[in-house]
Amino acid sequence: MARELETQGLREVYSDLLIEYGKQDPRICAVDADLMNASSVLRFQAVFPERAIDVGVAEANMIGVAAGLSAMGKIPFTHSFTPFATRRCCDQVTLSVAYAGLNVKMVGSDPGITAELNGGTHMSTEDIAIMRNIPGMVVYEPVDGTQLRAAFPQILAHNGPVYIRLLRKQAVHIYDESTPFTLGKGNLLREGSDVSIFASGIMVAEALDAAELLQAEGISAEIINIHTIKPLDEELVLASTARTGCAVTAENASILNGLGGAVAECLVEHAPCPMERVGFRDRFGEVGKMEYLRQAIGLTAQDIAEAARRAVARKK
Repeated sequence: MARELETQGLREVYSDLLIEYGKQDPRICAVDADLMNASSVLRFQAVFPERAIDVGVAEANMIGVAAGLSAMGKIPFTHSFTPFATRRCCDQVTLSVAYAGLNVKMVGSDPGITAELNGGTHMSTEDIAIMRNIPGMVVYEPVDGTQLRAAFPQILAHNGPVYIRLLRKQAVHIYDESTPFTLGKGNLLREGSDVSIFASGIMVAEALDAAELLQAEGISAEIINIHTIKPLDEELVLASTARTGCAVTAENASILNGLGGAVAECLVEHAPCPMERVGFRDRFGEVGKMEYLRQAIGLTAQDIAEAARRAVARKK
């Protein structure tokens, strides 16, 4: 079904939040790697020129600078496109930030198919796996601007490294301003009795559409937005699958060690049940527009519904 887009892109919401909280807390600063316009951090720089640093096309240096700022008591936010924010500077994130126990917030933008025409080189699908493997790292992906606004003060209050997986453009509107959010706790969007569908990011809207397709066939799908992939809300995962007896995960990322991996680990350790994963299946991305890429990679509501049918059939 057609869903309404938000009026602001998430990068504008992000820069607005940096400015808003930057006025309250002089420790907040921004470190960028030649993408201040792409991230809208130029708006923060216009208000706080002394607190915005552009290191040029040198992402590893960006993380090192941010680590130094954190060691001096600042709260730095770094930004680059997803592959450059994670795989290109993984060693610096691991050692300079996480191993050192520093308080750096790292934003990776245009995840998965949202990289669109930038193609396979920029279409990082393994960023969740990389960051999820780093001890002490929190991995967060907001579904819309409302959720990002609600999480931002909690991200600031968290003393430790956080990776924010951020769509740059307009998100599908899912939540209203009254919805409560807690970092590390998933959100139940729709109750169901036959299958639990755990989704993140742009796949949440697809999961809701899949539930409508399934309802027409007499299958009741429970939809849960897992915005914090690490730490995973295991209590919610287990409570939901105890009701439904099977699970599907849907993510705009590799199914290997991402949301699908996290849910699978939880279930196999505590309460095994049939499970299917929707996401990139051991492949690189490619050049294309969003709708083409959804079909090519298999990230549509129809793909989620088909996975749900398989999971339900395996219960019998």
